[in-house]
Amino acid sequence: MSSFEADRMELLEGAPVALGGPRGFAVTRTLPNRGRRMVGAWCFLDAYGPHDLAESDGMRVGPHPHTGLQTVTWLLAGEVLHRDSLGSLQLIRPGQLNLMTAGRGISHSEETPAEHTPVLHGVQLWVALPHAARDQAPAFAHHADLPVVTEAGLTTTVLMGSFAGVTSPARCYTPLVGAELTLTAGAESTLSLRPDFEYALLTLDGAPTVGDATLKPGPLLYLGAGRESVRVATGSPSRLLLLGGEPFDERLVMWWNFVARDHDEIVQMRADWSDRTPRFGEVHGYDGPPLPAPPMPISRLVPRGRVR
Repeated sequence: MSSFEADRMELLEGAPVALGGPRGFAVTRTLPNRGRRMVGAWCFLDAYGPHDLAESDGMRVGPHPHTGLQTVTWLLAGEVLHRDSLGSLQLIRPGQLNLMTAGRGISHSEETPAEHTPVLHGVQLWVALPHAARDQAPAFAHHADLPVVTEAGLTTTVLMGSFAGVTSPARCYTPLVGAELTLTAGAESTLSLRPDFEYALLTLDGAPTVGDATLKPGPLLYLGAGRESVRVATGSPSRLLLLGGEPFDERLVMWWNFVARDHDEIVQMRADWSDRTPRFGEVHGYDGPPLPAPPMPISRLVPRGRVR
């Protein structure tokens, strides 16, 4: 982790991960990070691509379970086909939002459809549900029409929450924001921020400057809380993902695809998935087996806060 002390920024390097095993689909994971686990309620961030699908099968993630979170799928290029145990079948394209609320339990699969464009590029995020909402019934929503604000070389698409004077239709359970920022060559803008939120920026493409830091795709730049604004600029076309939210004070156990509050809850979730109890339902139509749960660690899992 590198620190920009003058601006209280932290550059969080990502870890390479293969979804589905050593030969799986390659992603870069920046949340949870060794030094910082969350940004607001955002607790997980995988970025992938751009992948040339001419030499790849693309994404193939078999049926797997989730609890205690929302999954957020956002594409810059390509298509992903979502199936879940509620019976949802939804193709997502760039500019659209897939939002799955796991609640007490759901399962889903994700794959590149048979007919697809040549490149896949996107992000997968999780939002931790607060205690009061974590055991609700599961739900799925697809939002093809999101609010967009364009001014002076900056186009802002609001995925979640409110920003730039507009509000996404996606349902949130804690105060947060997620937005894609697209800058034209030579653009410069000052983003208005909420001092009670903490924020982070991920470069999706290009080489934008945030404050005095020039970024590249890969690392997550943590801006911290207490800011009323931040300056972004670029010499070439660039895109960034802005994440923010009220600091999440509940202590969580995150293991595999589950968000829980203690070790014993995780043990029960794993058993329910392995035993194929009704809790997670069944995904129909995916050409492949469900993902097996990994073995539990030897030591007990310990609830942790947003900073390690």
